[in-house]
Amino acid sequence: MADVLRQQITAGRFDAGRLSRRFGASRNAVREALGLLRDEGLVSRQPGVGTVVTTPKYGHGLDRLAGLAETLTGCGTVVNEVRVVEAVAELPAAIAERLEVAPGAGGVHLERLRWLGGLPLSLDTSYLTADVGAAVVAGDLTGRDVFALIEERTGCPLERAEVAVHAVAADANTAALLQIPCGAAVFAIERRTRVRGGRAVDVESIRIRADRMILRTTVPRGPVSG
Repeated sequence: MADVLRQQITAGRFDAGRLSRRFGASRNAVREALGLLRDEGLVSRQPGVGTVVTTPKYGHGLDRLAGLAETLTGCGTVVNEVRVVEAVAELPAAIAERLEVAPGAGGVHLERLRWLGGLPLSLDTSYLTADVGAAVVAGDLTGRDVFALIEERTGCPLERAEVAVHAVAADANTAALLQIPCGAAVFAIERRTRVRGGRAVDVESIRIRADRMILRTTVPRGPVSG
């Protein structure tokens, strides 16, 4: 029962008032399932209201290169709180390696806190090559995705990105910014984006509240690779 309800919540179809009738389950079974979901922080009990979803979850597909605001079209207004915008004369060695440039080539460092529905959603840290970064920071960093700004202000279409997703425990600073307990699980997305022709122009490290976001993709089955 808990597994079924969890799937309903993540699909945005939770209706606590009709659980027993919908699933043909006893009240005790529903009560036990809801207890498990409360322990997971997915639902809460509110006096006079009943059981409600604690925080709505939003879907973010991984099968298409898209910015967060683009992905969340129709879910509300995404607001970017710009925390850091700086030109960097010497890139950190690890960042320069990922951008496939020399550290002395410099670049632009951005940090933005994403808000949706009045709550923080993600903390995005980006490093861009010097030329692309200069074009991007001249645009609307508060209201636009970096991807859209790269394409619009440089005229270079994005081609692809290499993406790695894993789970980490939020450190004290990240937890404070995202308004979650220190040590809470967050999605960590590491992404390197390339424009047409294969040039790397943007590397990002994104921390997303796992209680607010679901990462989805469609995966075809094909021949086993050697």
